[in-house]
Amino acid sequence: QKYGYFHCKDCKTRWESAYVWCISGSNKVYFKQLCRKCQKGFNPYRVEAIQCQICSKTRCSCPQKKRHIDLKRPHRQELCGRCKGKRLSCDNTYSFKYIV
Repeated sequence: QKYGYFHCKDCKTRWESAYVWCISGSNKVYFKQLCRKCQKGFNPYRVEAIQCQICSKTRCSCPQKKRHIDLKRPHRQELCGRCKGKRLSCDNTYSFKYIV
């Protein structure tokens, strides 16, 4: 699981997601995500490991983080190529919550 940056070239929407699934040891993406406006599927234009940008660890106790990720925000299952139409969502199986 990695963090990805997305850009829809059609409607110029940008978004980020902590639910990007890659082949282990690589940045090759398994599942696309749908743009919330035009519903077209995209791979991220950039992926990175989910880690603190201050100390570069996957688990840290830094008091302040550079990027805010709201763990209470629900995963948009209807836009996710991995769990769309499935009973269990990505955030219920394996997720960012268990990494940080």
